[in-house]
Amino acid sequence: MWDPPGIRRGVYPVQEAIRVFVILSGRLEELIGLQCCEGCELTPYVLLRRPDKTVTTDDVPETAPLDGHFLRYKWYRVHSDKKVAVCSIHPSEQATLQCLGCVKAKIPVSKSYHCTPKCFSDAWQHHRALHDRAANAVNENGNEEEEVFGRFNSSGSGAINSNLSTSASSASLTNGSAAPLYPSVVTQRSGETWYEVGRSKTYTPTADDIGHVLKFECAVVDAETKLPVGHVNTILTSRVIPAPSPTPRRLIRVDGMGHLDADGRMTSSGTFTVLSYNILSEACASNDLYNYCPPWALSWPYRRQNLLREIVGYRADIICLQEVQSDHYDEFFAPELDKHGYYGLYKKKTTEVYSGNTNTIDGCATFFRRDKFSHVKKYEVEFNKAAQSLTEAMIPTTQKKTALNRLVKDNVALIVVLEAKVNNQPVDNPGKRQLLCVANTHVNVQQDLKDVKLWQAHTLLKGLEKIAASADIPMLVCGDFSSVPGSAPHTLLAMGKVDPSHPDLAVDPLNILRPHSKLAHQLPLVSAYSSFARTVGLGFEQQHKRRLDSATNEPLFTNVTRDFIGTLDYIFYTADSLVVESLLELLDEVSLRKDTALPSPEWSSDHIALLAEFRCCKNKSRR
Repeated sequence: MWDPPGIRRGVYPVQEAIRVFVILSGRLEELIGLQCCEGCELTPYVLLRRPDKTVTTDDVPETAPLDGHFLRYKWYRVHSDKKVAVCSIHPSEQATLQCLGCVKAKIPVSKSYHCTPKCFSDAWQHHRALHDRAANAVNENGNEEEEVFGRFNSSGSGAINSNLSTSASSASLTNGSAAPLYPSVVTQRSGETWYEVGRSKTYTPTADDIGHVLKFECAVVDAETKLPVGHVNTILTSRVIPAPSPTPRRLIRVDGMGHLDADGRMTSSGTFTVLSYNILSEACASNDLYNYCPPWALSWPYRRQNLLREIVGYRADIICLQEVQSDHYDEFFAPELDKHGYYGLYKKKTTEVYSGNTNTIDGCATFFRRDKFSHVKKYEVEFNKAAQSLTEAMIPTTQKKTALNRLVKDNVALIVVLEAKVNNQPVDNPGKRQLLCVANTHVNVQQDLKDVKLWQAHTLLKGLEKIAASADIPMLVCGDFSSVPGSAPHTLLAMGKVDPSHPDLAVDPLNILRPHSKLAHQLPLVSAYSSFARTVGLGFEQQHKRRLDSATNEPLFTNVTRDFIGTLDYIFYTADSLVVESLLELLDEVSLRKDTALPSPEWSSDHIALLAEFRCCKNKSRR
């Protein structure tokens, strides 16, 4: 029988029928020193060995016993007489000191704990920013400002009130038990009390579990007598830590008139918000690549819940996600966001190059609020098909294979046409049908293939031009273009053309970029975040300009890893039909570098989310 190295497992004979092997799971490298976090589902890996020596991971419920036996699961929370607080910087360590300034400033109590004086000293620069932020959160009228993401509850756990729907919350709280969640005490010994908290195979730790060890129990039960047979398998977790609570990101008015009231924004007529976010697919989140991120924080069960909390917290009307695996879309994001009133559309990447499991290939997902928009039309762009057509038309026969090897990258774009519902139409055009075209793409191409990235961006723009020619329609182009500001793809998008002397054009072995005069489009696209340069307010708005690149007016970064920092993600809009009202605050590098880079326990992607609020305006003539 296979033994994972360094893992304690319970292997006990149960008569001669079934043997059980229990491992508290995730990927193998995550099993050693597994960290349990509030809101992150725990799934034990249970192996059964049948009498014929075959091994299965299939569940054996009471309704379908195997050889007269079934499996019964229980979860317990272990209470000790000793109270334990967890360090906010090193969650696997117990806290030994608390910052009273945090308590006075009403900062979530979980952020006030530190394990050693050195821990507190090393974290002081970032920690002091929390104090400053709390002080600034009280506006001139003395009212606390509401943040767009990260509304803290008063439980003292530091958990984010993500406004999860009742159905989502109740599902995570019952944890498989129809009985009251915490029945009477089960056992007491050595100063410990065990409370039963769940009766299903999986368990999602709650705020009540923070600071406590959990125990999982798996027993083989006789189907007739309902009594356990043989030894009961158990495994203990580490202490449950609170879900990290990122510093809230403000929504900033572009006109410099201060911060926008989040709830007022959502009800203002004729405006809508758009979120664009590369969430980092599970397949791409390898421990080798992101070994600075704790394994528990890099695991998909943790990241998906943290990403959902963040995405739902922004309350965007339209959500454009990249690097969404097809299985994660079907099994998690679509059903979870449906609970919050979103309808989703998805386009999976093609598979000419990809050789892995087709269920885990990623793609682009676009969601919109059902109460604000209805779906009119969907277009799917497959750049591989465009590459085939280009090769047939332009490339000599002897070079076709080489050309396809260079051009075919499986990338796609998802274009969705939406219609604003009556109560969300512009005030100045009552009754007029208001359409909106939203493009969502991920130009995932190696950095040295500059010609391919530019060609894909140009191909997408030509498709959007055809849609624009057929309808008077505002447009948004969102996504990860894998291109920094000033690069040829960014220049084409933002300026409408690329200068023939641009250095990126020197890389064109297939001559697909010639003549250079064709590298143009007629859409009046403007980058939403370049609007920050127009803010005229004092204080925070001016400080925020320091997070922009002065040459391009784009963010200094949207992607932060140990080896790279720069901007790859954008929200472009047609300036003749849309106006930027407000933008989501950018993050500062210092606050992210405390965890080395992204992803981190607080932020679960290596990219940051971008969000803009727009207002429809009367169309001007397009160039």
